[in-house]
Amino acid sequence: MVREPEHPILEAKDVKPSHDWLKVDGVFNCGAVKYKEQYLLLCRVAESCREEKEGERHIPVYDEREDRLKTVIMDMAEAEKYDFSDSRMIFKRTPSGIAKIKYLTSISHLRLARSSDGIHFTIEEEPAVRWSGRYERWGMEDPRIVYLEEDKTYCITYTAVSELGAMPAILLTKDFVRYERLGAAFPPENKDVVIFPQKINGAYQAFHRPVPFEIGTPDIWIADSPDLIHWGNHRHVCGVSEDGWENGRIGSGAPPIYTKDGWLHIYHAADKNSRYCLGAMLTKLQEPDKIIKKAKLPIFEPEKDYETNGFFGKVVFTCGCILEGEELLIYYGAADDKICRAKITLQEVMERLSA
Repeated sequence: MVREPEHPILEAKDVKPSHDWLKVDGVFNCGAVKYKEQYLLLCRVAESCREEKEGERHIPVYDEREDRLKTVIMDMAEAEKYDFSDSRMIFKRTPSGIAKIKYLTSISHLRLARSSDGIHFTIEEEPAVRWSGRYERWGMEDPRIVYLEEDKTYCITYTAVSELGAMPAILLTKDFVRYERLGAAFPPENKDVVIFPQKINGAYQAFHRPVPFEIGTPDIWIADSPDLIHWGNHRHVCGVSEDGWENGRIGSGAPPIYTKDGWLHIYHAADKNSRYCLGAMLTKLQEPDKIIKKAKLPIFEPEKDYETNGFFGKVVFTCGCILEGEELLIYYGAADDKICRAKITLQEVMERLSA
């Protein structure tokens, strides 16, 4: 994998806040597509309150009844009730000892960036898609874009987050100006939904990642749908390992890429220390839940300073790849606060796979 260039292509300093009382914590985890000779990134932009009083945490949340952002104020002196140690979230302590998330420290929305060369991007000043409804009170995260060939439509999956949980939702667009909301695709807790670019056996196909609470692990599953709204026929695809780089969680990254040998998946996995890397696997064209080959080791790891240090370090995480000829351009989030690009040939990826 070659980092090109060897520095981030978008950072928080490049992004204008959506409100003057917010600051941008990061721009990362973007969907990627070529549209009308331009490279488009649909980016996750995370924002938090610009100013806080000493001893307080100020949390931005979306109020769907008033259709605007508000601020929730938490007293950091309540350490016996809440855990403030994680930069991403605030945990509520419970008598059972199981910590539950009370709030996220930031709220995310989706914003477009455009480029003529795929490296130098200009990000728009306003959100492409704003929060809507009670399921997005805590934001919209990690968009993926796929062009549905049969429908001549771009399908965007993202994670809607609220106090009710994290749940995948779907948008449709033909021009990246007007968007149609299809609503939630799967109930919480679920993330990392990628939709295949074409129907298989007459149905849309999607990888998704439910998060079991008591039994099981965060694994990749597949489901199909006649209309992108009603999903069923769920099957297990692959899961975490007992040790190594995939022993924490595993989930889809970019939407599947068609090759003559099968569907190529660039996915992410994390170990128990939350170090995120990218992997690759190939599944059957007509049976996409069946794995043909899989890389035993990561094809990409957090190594550079901008990948190991940031809002949440030791993370490389992709939501979007663009195939140009035989070269795969991978746009990835680094340390949960910046966007970078790397490239690799299809042949090099295939050579890493083993049965």
